[in-house]
Amino acid sequence: MLTALDFAGTFVFAASGALRGVQHRLDLLGVAVLAVTTGVGGGLIRDVLLGATPPAALADERYLVVCLAGAALAAAAAETLDRLRPAVQLADAIGLGVFAAMGAAKGAAFGLGPIGIVLMGALTATGGGVIRDVLVREVPSVLRQGFYATAALVGGAIYVGAVALDARPAAGLAAAAGVATGLRLIAIWRGLRLPRPADVPHPAPGDGRQPGAGGR
Repeated sequence: MLTALDFAGTFVFAASGALRGVQHRLDLLGVAVLAVTTGVGGGLIRDVLLGATPPAALADERYLVVCLAGAALAAAAAETLDRLRPAVQLADAIGLGVFAAMGAAKGAAFGLGPIGIVLMGALTATGGGVIRDVLVREVPSVLRQGFYATAALVGGAIYVGAVALDARPAAGLAAAAGVATGLRLIAIWRGLRLPRPADVPHPAPGDGRQPGAGGR
């Protein structure tokens, strides 16, 4: 069951990455690269940081096949997927929750403390999207979209709480994935986002000052 959910989340993330490539008018190779990096990029980074080598996505090549299937779907039916945006957002939110929960569980399995477990969950869920956005020269969406990375962090924290309460692993995974997914869906429905700091004016052109520099 968990493996099936992992593959499903990978497929959805890969398709969303490939769709971004189509929107940026990349060729088929570019679309495939974005699909793979979005689908398994977070897990690759997580496994390297944990010393779990070779990473799961390379040890089991079915992950790469799933990513390429997502790329093929996006390339062949980009307009249809764009029209089905609510369904795609729902699937993406579920994938976010599953990846956050499984990343947190892997961090716990490697003996990390609570903060490390939460970070592994968030990294697994959002790392691929960050790589995707950097490749197409965009500000990573997880830094500006409401409750995306935040939902993953909360999901990881829920898993930490479940471990502290000696809950069964399956129950901890279900709780973490459910909370992360639910928060993301509520954020989409209500248009929620974290507050932003007040704007800081840029220095006038030619005044010779850099932000943060003191006067003389």
